[in-house]
Amino acid sequence: MLARIKQMLIKEFIQVFRDKRTRFILIGPPIIQMMVFGYAATYDIHHVPTVVLDLDHSQESRELVSRFTSSPYFDVQRQLTDSRELGNLIEQGRATVGIEIHAGFAQSLRKGPTAPLQVIVDATNSNTALIASGYISQIALGFAQDELQDRINRIAPQLTEVMPRVELEPRPWYNPDLSSRWFFVPGIIGSLTLVLVITLTAFAVVREREIGTLEQMMVTPIRPAEFILGKTLPFFLIGLFDVSLIAVVGSLWFQVPFRGHVGVLVLGTVLFLLCMLGVGLLISTVSSTQQQAMVTSFFFIMPAITFSGFGFPISTMPQWLQYLTYLSPLRYFLIVLRGTYLKGIGMDILWPQMAAMAGMGVGLLSIAILRFHKALD
Repeated sequence: MLARIKQMLIKEFIQVFRDKRTRFILIGPPIIQMMVFGYAATYDIHHVPTVVLDLDHSQESRELVSRFTSSPYFDVQRQLTDSRELGNLIEQGRATVGIEIHAGFAQSLRKGPTAPLQVIVDATNSNTALIASGYISQIALGFAQDELQDRINRIAPQLTEVMPRVELEPRPWYNPDLSSRWFFVPGIIGSLTLVLVITLTAFAVVREREIGTLEQMMVTPIRPAEFILGKTLPFFLIGLFDVSLIAVVGSLWFQVPFRGHVGVLVLGTVLFLLCMLGVGLLISTVSSTQQQAMVTSFFFIMPAITFSGFGFPISTMPQWLQYLTYLSPLRYFLIVLRGTYLKGIGMDILWPQMAAMAGMGVGLLSIAILRFHKALD
């Protein structure tokens, strides 16, 4: 038995590595996609196109505008003179944020407690609009506090020492700089692994059937169980190699810290790969051609990534969709990845995710092997 499986492994590795395109697919695309997604997948915004309409032309209005100009989050491109021009620029998509300071802004600031400031935000991209609005609120609040402090210093400086003051000192745990890249890079490791292992497993078996070598192999002394093991084990090892490669690139290039235990991450990776091998083998049993395997893989990969919490928080989904997320093995693997990378937690906390992936892996592989036996018969 071991000798036959060994020959299957040798055959599979020769078949994989003799093709230049396949060799490139195993190494090139994972690294390239990690680099692309590592830079592109982020919630951070910088240099938002901004236009300003200052109708007050006062020292206070210029001070407020200077705060937006010096901010790394906004790129003040033009100073306008007509409110209609402001609306046209936002409508044309040439500006995302429009700031209009009405005439009398400085006078209202000196005499009354409120000085209105109109901000128009293009909410076509709701995420950018929401984050930009938060930055605008911070700048406006800081400007208002400085103006209030300046007024107190002029009118009653003795009150400065006795006035109560609340100071907020945020201390974010695990991600002190609130970098979204630290959140996304572990997720990219799981997503790329899912796509790579499923497609390789499904396509390899279907290719054997499509070119007719599957029937030739089954008339040899090799048993179906040995054939399945010999066919999936190489992609299991390739998956481990690619996870290691992507993880090293993510950690070294993007400076994402790894605070956990390597053994916990390896165990989670092994269980996740078993799930993906089961899915890939299952896809191969319902597909007759590589085109069918590609389409079937697409119908699994997209929902699996969407329901995993990779880019969208699961808690914001409708309740009935949150129940469906438990069917995605990637959901559990991302918790393991982010937990080991950023929090440094171990099996005492991650055991429910490990148990879920183990159960799903055994179930998926069992169903796939039974269907594969039936397909061979």
